[in-house]
Amino acid sequence: MTYTPLLGKVALVTGAARGLGRSYALRLAQLGADVVINDIDLYAAKQYDEPLAEGAETVSDEIRMLGRRSIGIVASVTDQEAVQDMVGQIKAEFGRVDLLVNNAGGQLAPNERSYAATMPREDYEWIMGINLTGTIYCCQAVAPLMKEQRSGKIVNVGSQAGLRAGAEGNGFFAHYSIAKAGIHQYTRVLAAEMGPYGVNVNCIAPGLVLSSRALAGGRGSAEARARSEPTIALRRLGTPEDCAKVVEFLCTDLSDYVTGQIIVIDGGINMF
Repeated sequence: MTYTPLLGKVALVTGAARGLGRSYALRLAQLGADVVINDIDLYAAKQYDEPLAEGAETVSDEIRMLGRRSIGIVASVTDQEAVQDMVGQIKAEFGRVDLLVNNAGGQLAPNERSYAATMPREDYEWIMGINLTGTIYCCQAVAPLMKEQRSGKIVNVGSQAGLRAGAEGNGFFAHYSIAKAGIHQYTRVLAAEMGPYGVNVNCIAPGLVLSSRALAGGRGSAEARARSEPTIALRRLGTPEDCAKVVEFLCTDLSDYVTGQIIVIDGGINMF
């Protein structure tokens, strides 16, 4: 018998046209959910030569091949009005939103300009916008629906970067680290607000994961692995599936009594 605990549920996954977001969306669809794909480019997988299922041009196509309903919506999570319109479209077409995975974001500014004392204002505002502010806008857009339904699961995506000041403690990736730490704390305060309405709000904090963008940046090279894997307790880099399994836990009834938590998925690179 097929395991479909999310049958009848409607999920929104942001930044889901490729990479980690795609893995989350496919996992939720495999569990029975209808899934809305949000991205600024629904064909983004092509940028990193990420293979989709045969015959599919977008992640929504892949999900429909699994027998689930899916639409793709182009919208920037940094645009509050566009986010509100997106959720309104989902409500009109699907009638509800049960699951939100806030995956959109990343460290997209020039690395050499990411130090704490010198990062330019435009880089700081851009990285805060696509990570922290976008997460807040999406949560605010679905919150009224979930409160009315008196149910829902929100999974925010933080990072191990939001837990420490870089591997060498040198202030590198400052804006990204600050944004992800903000997502961690926003998760906690939102969980406190939404808990009485039966809504769970949690956060995952991935470590060094072999996403398509990370692979394109050289993370999977022998040199990079030799440098990073000895720092990880499990002695391997993570995969998108490693993270998707935890998203599954947080989106199903397995986590009904879990809220306000930051779950680190890093193979043991951070030990607390």
